[in-house]
Amino acid sequence: MSADLKKRRSRKKKWRRFTEGEVPLGAYIVPNLFTTANLFTGFFGIISAINGRYELAAVAILISGVFDILDGKVARLTRATSRFGVEYDSLADLVAFGVGPGLLMYLWALQPYGRLGWLAAFLFLACGALRLARFNVQVETTSKRYFSGLPIPGAAGMIATTVLFIHDMGISPSVPLNMALLIMTYVLGFLMVSTVPFHSFKDFEMLRAKPFPVLFGVIALLTVVAMRPGVVLFLLNGAYVLSGPIGYFVEKWRASRTVQEEADSEPGEEEPAVQRQGEDSEEKPTTDTDRKG
Repeated sequence: MSADLKKRRSRKKKWRRFTEGEVPLGAYIVPNLFTTANLFTGFFGIISAINGRYELAAVAILISGVFDILDGKVARLTRATSRFGVEYDSLADLVAFGVGPGLLMYLWALQPYGRLGWLAAFLFLACGALRLARFNVQVETTSKRYFSGLPIPGAAGMIATTVLFIHDMGISPSVPLNMALLIMTYVLGFLMVSTVPFHSFKDFEMLRAKPFPVLFGVIALLTVVAMRPGVVLFLLNGAYVLSGPIGYFVEKWRASRTVQEEADSEPGEEEPAVQRQGEDSEEKPTTDTDRKG
């Protein structure tokens, strides 16, 4: 009996303690589960758009954005970041924030424009793919505080919140509205491949310094969003999209103003030196004549 008990004990799984710095295998699975949820909601949004349920497709895009934020946070907290997770996340983002919003915008508003409409949707998808590829290449060299170009979740969120805003306000489709949406699709694609800096909100210095006021602000923001989700989310997303170009042109204006002020101040600094040289040249002949005399 004792020999049988030893065999059974040996067959049992032996649990071991992980050493400091070692990450368990299950930690890699959890972030990828969030990425899979991101991919699933993105695909669900595509199906909803095809079936004509545009508001549901817009909500699915926003939920995909939540899962996209969570998978990165969980991977960093569990120290389970990997190259596989980065590539898998990019593929999921391309489906959820590239194919989904492009198809939603085409079926919802751009279909009457024919080739011009589906080219706008394709341009949005292509620019999103280029944006993701550039981010993966430059992730180690770019600043952590700012994104180079509009992030693809921000562009997709702009399309989703626009659908919810128009539905919430009860605005009926019209030719001027569809034309504005067509232009907006092209502009969003251009911003994704541009070098305009957008804040990444990855610095948590304010959260660490003042956690209670920040928590109160988040609760107040969620309360305001709950009152009119379509309107508030549209305004917040629109403010973020506009913050990049406005900040870019403001910095350009400040830089040009600084250069102009420096250029204007240089002649003023040289005038006293010129005057001193003139005075010295006038004084020299008099001293020479005095010496000669």
